[in-house]
Amino acid sequence: MPEDQRAAQSGPIRFEPGGPIDLRDAWNRQAETWTRWAREPGHDSYWRFGRMAFFELLPPPGQLTLDVGCGEGRVARDLVALGHHVVALDASMAMVRQAVDASARMPVFVADGAALPVLNRVCDLVIAYMSLQDVDDMPSAVREIGRVLKPGGHFCMAIVHPINSAGGFQNLDPDAPFVIKGSYLESHPYVDTIERGGLTMTFSSVHRPIEAYFHALEVAGLVIESLREVPVLVPSSDDPRHERWRRLPMFLYVRAVRP
Repeated sequence: MPEDQRAAQSGPIRFEPGGPIDLRDAWNRQAETWTRWAREPGHDSYWRFGRMAFFELLPPPGQLTLDVGCGEGRVARDLVALGHHVVALDASMAMVRQAVDASARMPVFVADGAALPVLNRVCDLVIAYMSLQDVDDMPSAVREIGRVLKPGGHFCMAIVHPINSAGGFQNLDPDAPFVIKGSYLESHPYVDTIERGGLTMTFSSVHRPIEAYFHALEVAGLVIESLREVPVLVPSSDDPRHERWRRLPMFLYVRAVRP
């Protein structure tokens, strides 16, 4: 769910590591705010470049595409428009209500990613777009994704790049130093409250190193086919503050397959 929250702030990074967070509850409470944020045209990276770069990884539509952590449903709606037969899931009841209200063309259910209500080996494609960093039990969610994929089926994921969630730039200058806050290698929850374009959104997530995600894929029996480290992909003239994010990746996109 978090997008380019660090790319266009009005000041230096406000990075707030803290103690345990109930991520489901945090996102449930933010459902209406996130819906306004996510649906504002051109407001975040999904509209400006994230969607295009991610969808380039996707295989053609099959019989069943599962969207795990669908949020308010914008990715699922775009998949439906491209011909995918989508079932969308989210752990937050409030998020599911937003997704259902926005479209009657796809089934949307409340479900825990770590215990998917889906039969073994029935999905051609599973996606998790900007959701795994917001899942309490990420390894179990990835194992479940591996379970429901058909042989030859694909899993496409997008997350906040772990270098991004590990710290922040000291200021908004194009050559500003990037500083790791604490340990990159240790998982920890963090909270960012962002104000932009008249909207305020609090993002609650967990930083995990790349190894944690790749180990989960390995345990789930999935083989990585493609990896993209995605920087800002819009002209710096749109906002000079984006220039910092040409030096470091904002997002990590991965396509994996079930052998």
